[in-house]
Amino acid sequence: VQLVESGGGLVQAGGSLRLSCAASGFTFANYSIAWFRHAPGKEREGVGCIGISTDKTYFADSAKGRFFLSSDKAENTVYLHMNSLRPEDTAVYYCAAGIALCSDYVPEVDEYEYWGQGTQVTVSS
Repeated sequence: VQLVESGGGLVQAGGSLRLSCAASGFTFANYSIAWFRHAPGKEREGVGCIGISTDKTYFADSAKGRFFLSSDKAENTVYLHMNSLRPEDTAVYYCAAGIALCSDYVPEVDEYEYWGQGTQVTVSS
């Protein structure tokens, strides 16, 4: 099982980034993919999730209206589209795969079995 994130980088406040999570080694359609972030001095927090078979998404309040998720089932890839970025969005972003359904709550770390290595997002003011 492998999850590989890409697309992080340095962006000015108000800008946009698209993160990718390429998955392999498991039946993509059976899983939900969640994004988490970990900023220095803070706990890892859920950003949002997408059910691959349902296309249902859910976002933390900090991301609602600014971040969006999409999936390319043919490529086993999930995209996190981040708009109107703020300095407080600066963190290492991780994607994770889990059997748990993406439901109406912020994804929780212990519900996701497989994790990527993370990609750094830095938003300058």
